[in-house]
Amino acid sequence: MPTTDLTSPVSSSSAPGSFKGASGAALLDNPILNSLRTSHSSLALVHGAARRFPAEIGPLSGVPDQSEESYEDLRALAGPQGVVALFLDQPPAPPAGWTLLRGGALDQMVCDEPPQRKPHLLPLDVEMRALTAADAREMVDLAALTEPGPFHLRTIELGVFFGIFHKCRLVAMAGQRLSLPGYVEVSAVCTHPDFRGRGYAPALMSTVMEHILAQGKTPILHSFSNNAAAIAVYRGLGFAFRRNFHLAVLRNDL
Repeated sequence: MPTTDLTSPVSSSSAPGSFKGASGAALLDNPILNSLRTSHSSLALVHGAARRFPAEIGPLSGVPDQSEESYEDLRALAGPQGVVALFLDQPPAPPAGWTLLRGGALDQMVCDEPPQRKPHLLPLDVEMRALTAADAREMVDLAALTEPGPFHLRTIELGVFFGIFHKCRLVAMAGQRLSLPGYVEVSAVCTHPDFRGRGYAPALMSTVMEHILAQGKTPILHSFSNNAAAIAVYRGLGFAFRRNFHLAVLRNDL
């Protein structure tokens, strides 16, 4: 197995497997890779054409294609028994030595024209505030319970997160994950089962979206295509379907 280069990426114009000339919405056609090539390049672990976030942040990884070379570069970053997650144009087709742990169709949605925000009045016994590294353990515990996607102690480093607290207990949150020139992803939207149906998710998402829009950027998100209830909420916030991806959560068995 080749030696892993855990350096920051080389410049996008010379990076192997980079999308030369890609800009604007075209960056969204490979959002993880392009986030790691641009706004999150300082966090990227790189080997050849493959890039990934550190495992302490999460398994999201990017490759330019499903060639054997790309999978071998990815294997070096995964490490023995390591897990990575990809957004692919086509159904996952890894070579021998990989196990598909989870798949599924994803919808990518973009909010080009956010509607006028409707005020979300919260009960007097709850508080919404920005989350900090001191909240990371509670964030991980809430994500483990609700499964909004991979969330680890360092995931908070990806962007701004907001939470709703009830009697000093974190009961709902949302924040930012992938970041590309002109776009930022809304992610980790989740509510404790005991506190659902109170409008906390839309309130938090609207707050995260306002933070993104204030930077002059466009909110995006990714959802399982069969999650009709969540997609209805996203449409109500101004998100519209852009394209599909195939999720591939893979374990390196070599």
